[in-house]
Amino acid sequence: MRRASSAGRSAGAPRPRAEQAEQLGFEGMPERLFVCTPSKLGAYEDCPRRYRYSYVDRPAPPKGPPWAHNSLGASVHTALKNWYALTPERRRPEALAGLLKGTWVREGYRDDEQERQAYRRALGWLEAYVETLEPGADPLGVERVVAVRTAVLAFNGRADRIDSRPGPDGPELVIVDYKTGRTGLDTDDARGSQALALYAYAAERTFRRPCRRVELHHLPTGTVAAHDHTTESLARQLTRAEDTARDIMAAERAVADGADPDEAFPPVAGPRCGWCDYRRSCPVGAQVPGREPWAAMDRPAAPGDDSAAVAGGGS
Repeated sequence: MRRASSAGRSAGAPRPRAEQAEQLGFEGMPERLFVCTPSKLGAYEDCPRRYRYSYVDRPAPPKGPPWAHNSLGASVHTALKNWYALTPERRRPEALAGLLKGTWVREGYRDDEQERQAYRRALGWLEAYVETLEPGADPLGVERVVAVRTAVLAFNGRADRIDSRPGPDGPELVIVDYKTGRTGLDTDDARGSQALALYAYAAERTFRRPCRRVELHHLPTGTVAAHDHTTESLARQLTRAEDTARDIMAAERAVADGADPDEAFPPVAGPRCGWCDYRRSCPVGAQVPGREPWAAMDRPAAPGDDSAAVAGGGS
């Protein structure tokens, strides 16, 4: 027989409603975190309308054809990833042709001749670049996902490479990002890159080592644009990302509450509209002449031309 409680009730009997523990209401619940990547944040900063087409509208509007410069960038990135997958004794320049050919992306080129030219160009970049690398040195991470949570963000991103290098107080991490697109990269590009700063912030917390230096390795010119962040400059970039996230969440809530999506996510018109995947779905972008998928392959990019980033590659 069960022992009765001091109040004479069975121990398994439910409490009267007045005695049940009061449940917390929504007022005490933490605010939902904004799950994001660098490209997601960048899409909104570039053009809220493009963000809406990419991440809000379902089904999403159809994209335009693939871009040749994105195919080129993806092919080079994959070849370098596979280079580090080789054992150190096999990391020789003659291995690059097979690595590049094995994962070559063919989409977007005007014709076979342009594609062959792009392949030869990319192979030359890779051969010159690996000459600057120590074959036996393994990075801490290649195509490594790093993630971090703040009061606003649940951020994750895939860094091209994370190096561990000697510092004055021990090993320090360095974020390396490969670039195959526009020329003219300098320290201002490295300093102003929100993506690199967020990678550094997340890597420092993932590996529990200092990570302040970020580098843009521009393969076509063999140049490196670098910047050494401070705690304060990383905090500024993080605040900027959180502010963007708040703007996005406010716009998404407005649409959910019945606001006009066109007003909540306005377009930012300009020359970059010609490179946008969603140009034909956007009444504003459709008024800007579109670029051919292979257009970036036939000309050097002008200063300030963000064609690769707008088209979706960012390489």
